[in-house]
Amino acid sequence: MKCHLVAEDTRVSSKKNKILLMGTPNVGKSVFFSALTNVHVISSNYTGTTVSYMEGAYKIGDKEYTLIDVPGTYSLAATSVAEEVAIRFLCSNPDAVLFVLNAADLEGSIKLALEVMEYNIPMVFALNLMDVSERKGFKINTELLAEELGAPVIPTVAVKGQGITEITKAFTKILEGKGPAMAPRACATCAGSPDNDPASGNGQEYWERARQIVCKVVSRTGAEPSFLDRLGDAMLRPWPGILLAMLTLLISLGVVVGGGKALRAVLLLPLVNQVIVPFFERLITPLNLPPVLHNILIGNYGIFRISFEWILALVMPYVILFQAQFALLEDSGVLPRIAVLFDNLMRKLGVQGGSLIQIFLGFGCAVPAIIGTRTATTHKERLMITAMICFAVPCISQTGALISLLSAYSAWLVVAVALTGFVVFVTVGMVLRKTLKGDVNPLVLEVPNLLLPEPKAYFKKLWVRIRVFLVEAEGPMLIAVFLAAVLAETGLLASLGELLKPVVSGWLGLPEGAVISLILGIIRREMSVAPLLGLNLNPLQMYVGAVVSLLYLPCLSVFGIVAKEFNVRTAVAIAAGTTLTALFVGGLMNHIALLVQSIF
Repeated sequence: MKCHLVAEDTRVSSKKNKILLMGTPNVGKSVFFSALTNVHVISSNYTGTTVSYMEGAYKIGDKEYTLIDVPGTYSLAATSVAEEVAIRFLCSNPDAVLFVLNAADLEGSIKLALEVMEYNIPMVFALNLMDVSERKGFKINTELLAEELGAPVIPTVAVKGQGITEITKAFTKILEGKGPAMAPRACATCAGSPDNDPASGNGQEYWERARQIVCKVVSRTGAEPSFLDRLGDAMLRPWPGILLAMLTLLISLGVVVGGGKALRAVLLLPLVNQVIVPFFERLITPLNLPPVLHNILIGNYGIFRISFEWILALVMPYVILFQAQFALLEDSGVLPRIAVLFDNLMRKLGVQGGSLIQIFLGFGCAVPAIIGTRTATTHKERLMITAMICFAVPCISQTGALISLLSAYSAWLVVAVALTGFVVFVTVGMVLRKTLKGDVNPLVLEVPNLLLPEPKAYFKKLWVRIRVFLVEAEGPMLIAVFLAAVLAETGLLASLGELLKPVVSGWLGLPEGAVISLILGIIRREMSVAPLLGLNLNPLQMYVGAVVSLLYLPCLSVFGIVAKEFNVRTAVAIAAGTTLTALFVGGLMNHIALLVQSIF
């Protein structure tokens, strides 16, 4: 396997003073990256978080280096996008490598480290998760491990900041030529030698050497498995694993739904209706603006009214609570266990159980979920997961808006809409399984240790995700609010309603004003729900409107990421398919309900 760089790697290969951050997935690389560069990235306890790379400034002594967080891999066999990217970075003349070893699963980490060492690059090893290793009853002789690897080994617990300073000191010695050098070895991988090429099938030698090293440096202390270890093992067995998984998901859903409704009713609605909106009314009314401009600012669809009612009171409580729950499930290691438990069920739809991780992520936002599908081993699986998310997985802000609207009528409406979405989700999977060419490989997923999240890292992640939502979502939502105000107050909404009356009123059975939902939903998915608030819909109309919103076309940001990850034709096909499905299913449910009402 010869080192070669393609066109898009030019910027990377030309960059000087590079240090690569490498290791297997789930070992905490992103935590090291954040600590060493002060560039805060999201670190997650499951495979597939870091697919694209991150870079940041890392100062060692008086010299500044670029630290590059390379995608986590299990080998350098170049059988996936992540492995190809890792090889390209190794071939880009880096100054050194910070390799993160998993102290709780040392053999697999050392196997990959041996492959990386073939590139003859100075290395420092961070032996991370030492606390988990000790909890499992392992004792590791770090001095002997350093001798076996021919490079410094620093014991670390990254989430607690232990060992970070020592890593920089080790790099200072190595890069100044004062530390131990790598043992001389031929760079067989770079030279294209078939004998040591990981992709040649001769990787068994790396495994055998890794086992020999582990046998020398690791001993057992006789400690009994902790409660977390026993619970983690139980969650991987059908019984009681499935029961525990269902209870976990139900509790998480209850926290998001119940907590969101409580925050909305007790805190946010009174704040908006009694404090914020009256403040802007008192501020704008004395200005004696022209009626149209006054209404655009503070009328029924006014910017300073519905922006707070829709965004702050309707969307934000659910976003915050979902991100809090999702980060907890990630950092604890629960999500991969759920993926393993439901692998057989997901394979009936034509995808691996590991796809549940991207699907759960899609309930937060479809954009990172679609990016996460890069870890899929086949193009067919990537496309299937992406389509299933786009067709029937609502983002959390859209989910929160739907729950707020539907539960005000009846809890059964929430159940009915959820079941409708589930049926569409399964149908899309079954259809694509039969129509798309290609295969789906068996599930290969490293299950991380069950952990109690470290509070500092957990709340940092939570803040980063909420901040990302505020930066990326608030702008488009404010544009949607402004568009809604202009359409409503200039009379354009009524004209559009008349134009689309056969579809909106005739087929879907909704009032003409519902056309604004179809327009705003193009900008942000949750904006297709919010306008239904003021239309005084009956239960059937609310159900139909919710179904259309749930299945409606992806917003512009999702369209853009699908076009980037696949191509424009795929993005257009998904957008057209979701729109037609939403209108067809919504209208079909409307006419079926009307038929049943007429009979009974």
